[in-house]
Amino acid sequence: MTAAAVLVDGNVYRPSEDEEFMNERQLEYFKQKLLDWKEDILRESRETLSHLQSETENHPDLADRASSETDRALELRTRDRQRKLISKIDEALRRIEDGSYGYCEETGEPIGIARLDARPIATLSLEAQERHERRERVHRDE
Repeated sequence: MTAAAVLVDGNVYRPSEDEEFMNERQLEYFKQKLLDWKEDILRESRETLSHLQSETENHPDLADRASSETDRALELRTRDRQRKLISKIDEALRRIEDGSYGYCEETGEPIGIARLDARPIATLSLEAQERHERRERVHRDE
């Protein structure tokens, strides 16, 4: 996913903290950013599928075969993670449609433009995310 500006209404646009939070232009900006990200992932998945189908050669050397299988497993694991990411992108797009995008699921407070620009699928404000991670660490250490 690129950090470049997105075209909104035919113009290059970057949201700022000086505007009304989650106005129409910001919503359109994040919607387009999410759709572009999703399309990039889907394109990479198609390329992976094509690559895996074309690489059906049988390696006579055991080391080459092991290396090829390791590469294939890594690529499939990466695609599985991206499949889960697409699900999160779709959830964010639904939140844009229902008007809840950009607001923390725990506190209802705005997540913040900088955080959303860096992680457009974020559902928690920075403070809520830090609390969540601290709780996870405490439970993991017990």
